[in-house]
Amino acid sequence: MAETIHTSENLSNPSPLNPPSRVICHVCQKQFSQYTCPRCNSRYCSLHCYKSHSLRCTESFMRENVVEELRQLQPDDEIKRKMLEILKRFHSEEETHTLDEDDDDSTLSDETIQKILSGREVSFDDLSLEEKKRFQKAVASGELSKMIEPWDPWWLNPAAGTICLSRDGTRLVQPIANLEASVPPEDDLESNESSGIPVGPETPLPSLRKLISTEPSPLLAVHLVDIVYSYCFTLRVYNGEWQSDAIGSAMVVLSISCVLGQAGQPETVREAVSYCLEQTCSPAYRHIGGLQFGLALVDDVATLLSLGGPALICMLFDLQRMIQAGEKELKSEKPRMLRKAEIKSKLKLAERKVHFIMCWVHEQPGEAWSSLGAMVKAEKSSFMDYGGSKSFSKRENKAENKGKVLIEEM
Repeated sequence: MAETIHTSENLSNPSPLNPPSRVICHVCQKQFSQYTCPRCNSRYCSLHCYKSHSLRCTESFMRENVVEELRQLQPDDEIKRKMLEILKRFHSEEETHTLDEDDDDSTLSDETIQKILSGREVSFDDLSLEEKKRFQKAVASGELSKMIEPWDPWWLNPAAGTICLSRDGTRLVQPIANLEASVPPEDDLESNESSGIPVGPETPLPSLRKLISTEPSPLLAVHLVDIVYSYCFTLRVYNGEWQSDAIGSAMVVLSISCVLGQAGQPETVREAVSYCLEQTCSPAYRHIGGLQFGLALVDDVATLLSLGGPALICMLFDLQRMIQAGEKELKSEKPRMLRKAEIKSKLKLAERKVHFIMCWVHEQPGEAWSSLGAMVKAEKSSFMDYGGSKSFSKRENKAENKGKVLIEEM
């Protein structure tokens, strides 16, 4: 039984500075205990005693605590990298079964470990100089990427080929709770996306006749290839979790897509694919995988097109939600954010274009997508046979783009 020592004779008037009683540390039996082990409830006074009281208890708790933090939070990329580095260190210690209690050269400082144990966030500035060096080295060597579980794109899921929507383009099944407006739409979307496949629109898609007074451009199929590529690129880069950085995800889409980001109007599938590959191999993104990564994304585009109209509508609706989330997040940003008005305008225009393309896709015959997918595959084969890099030669600058703006009437 733990020894209890009264530190104040006036037990009726306790205070934080004058507690009614204290318990001796169960480990050293010398100091008053200040902490309690969350696994075995053992009382201890310092980090040294915590490490000494039970090796299995300390290691398993640290690992579970960090894993639980990662599950509950949706951190940005910087915090995610730091937490993964912590997991890497504890995993290495468990594999080697080495823990020297008298060794002061700890992987993490005492202060950092105490922050983790208390549930507080650990920032990059909290790490020591040596820890920062090891962290940066792990980033450069790719060690951290090995700790991230690879994301399986939803369009590679066999269930994606069985997506069905109603005749007006909406999802076939909607929860009763959502119809009664007792559950926020955001919560409903999250619950329906547990399978990984994005849901379809909640409201009927309007007819193109209500959006434009003329016939739609015959180049919209080419523009769709550009948009699908930018979507696949962004989800691959963010490992399927664009919600962790809505603004960043939306801006990546605009930087890759000629149609959404530059108001461009590519006239052929080759032109659309070549532009996207050029952006993928640009200095800003070449570290992700370069040409090989870009060619894999072309396969993603062909796969998505082969799934048919319902899958394309769900993809475009997910892209629209991404851009809308970016707009919402942008509003909460401080006024000091540079080019905030310009970014807001670009996101709004991109959202309208995506909505228009989604309505256009809804009215196209099903056989159109297999033909378009075959054209994308043919362009990839032609590109590889031609030599790859030669296709990146800059085309002659045109005085002006032909045709009208894609959604001018809107």
